[in-house]
Amino acid sequence: MVSGPAQAMDASPIPVTHYRTVKIDDIDIFYREAGPADAPVILLLHGFPTSSHMFRNLIPQLASRYHVIAPDYPGFGQSAAPDHKTFAYTFAHFADLTDGLLGKLEVKRYAMYVMDYGAPVGYRLALKHPERVSALIIQNGNAYEEGLKKFWDPIKAYWADGSPAHRKALEVLMKLETTKFQYTDGMSDVSRIDPDNILHDQTLLDRPGNMDIQLDLFHDYGSNVPLYPQFQAFFRERKPPTLIVWGKNDFIFPADGAGPYLRDLPDAELHLIDSGHFALEDKADEMVPLIRSFLERKLPAS
Repeated sequence: MVSGPAQAMDASPIPVTHYRTVKIDDIDIFYREAGPADAPVILLLHGFPTSSHMFRNLIPQLASRYHVIAPDYPGFGQSAAPDHKTFAYTFAHFADLTDGLLGKLEVKRYAMYVMDYGAPVGYRLALKHPERVSALIIQNGNAYEEGLKKFWDPIKAYWADGSPAHRKALEVLMKLETTKFQYTDGMSDVSRIDPDNILHDQTLLDRPGNMDIQLDLFHDYGSNVPLYPQFQAFFRERKPPTLIVWGKNDFIFPADGAGPYLRDLPDAELHLIDSGHFALEDKADEMVPLIRSFLERKLPAS
């Protein structure tokens, strides 16, 4: 029998994460899933250039009370990566496939954690099913033109004409130096950044055909901007409980994009974190308590 100080340790079971793949519209979609099947659902939507891997540490922190689902989009992580000539790599398509996954899992209501690319995927889902969104957690995910600053200038040029020259100019965004930059720039303590993240993401970026997949997506990101007024109308009309935890030193999605949410969601809780793009890698010890507190207050576990 164990006695002494060990008895004071938390005896709560450690949540188990399952790694699953299902076919949605004949495309293999990989997702991580954890937590009680009958608990409120938290949908985690990842950014570029990563995958559901970015949530690997957050999932166990939520799964004791919530049913957590974190998919990989096609061309990312462990999901299929069909040829860009035969598959439409668009944010509308990603939203449809995510909706199909939730349908297959019989999920009718969910809170969304959106980051980077996850924001337009999630907000498109919200336009399709506004009544299903129980809450929002926003981390460096844009819905306001104020958030599209200097980083986006060459991408905007590509949106304007789609020329081969402007497409070629964006290839640097898939290079190792850019992946390193995304994980280290603006971080308060680089020693907290696991270098395996960079290796993981870059290995997947370097797969044959993936450059064109990502360039197609950079071009299609321009289709999200005309939807910003609709996203903002959703915020105003539905007023989902919202937590904003934003790495304020992010060059890609700077803090200029965080404050405008309060115009449409004046009751949102806004926290600017002393971190960069992938703030969860640097400041999980600060962010996780904020996230758990928000969910416990706004989305009580059943």
